[in-house]
Amino acid sequence: MYLRKDADAPQIIEEWGWKYHHIGIPTHQKLENEKYIPHLKFYVSGFSKSPYGIEWMRFEQDSPIHPLIQQVPHVAFEVEDLDAELLKRDFEILTKPNSPSDDVRVAMIKHNGAPVELIEFKKSSKK
Repeated sequence: MYLRKDADAPQIIEEWGWKYHHIGIPTHQKLENEKYIPHLKFYVSGFSKSPYGIEWMRFEQDSPIHPLIQQVPHVAFEVEDLDAELLKRDFEILTKPNSPSDDVRVAMIKHNGAPVELIEFKKSSKK
């Protein structure tokens, strides 16, 4: 069993190599500069201007997004290989891998009652 001490980094960072990306917070308020994601029927805002990675999410009533994600804030971590991470561990998967936008793949898992997003970016061959 993993037991974390107060000063220890989370196991996902320390041992698994995940990187913090953002926190997604559900809201019912219409916010400035929302971007609509039509195939998922929700709006996102705030991320591009937040040095902390705070992203607000407002869902349409018929959004196909899992209800837990629509109600509880989630934390997102960048991973190198989304499929490999999902196979390595016994995660409860809320949302199977999908592409919310170009060059991005995500999946949502549930841990301790909270949603957690795993996000993989297509790496450009240009440097």
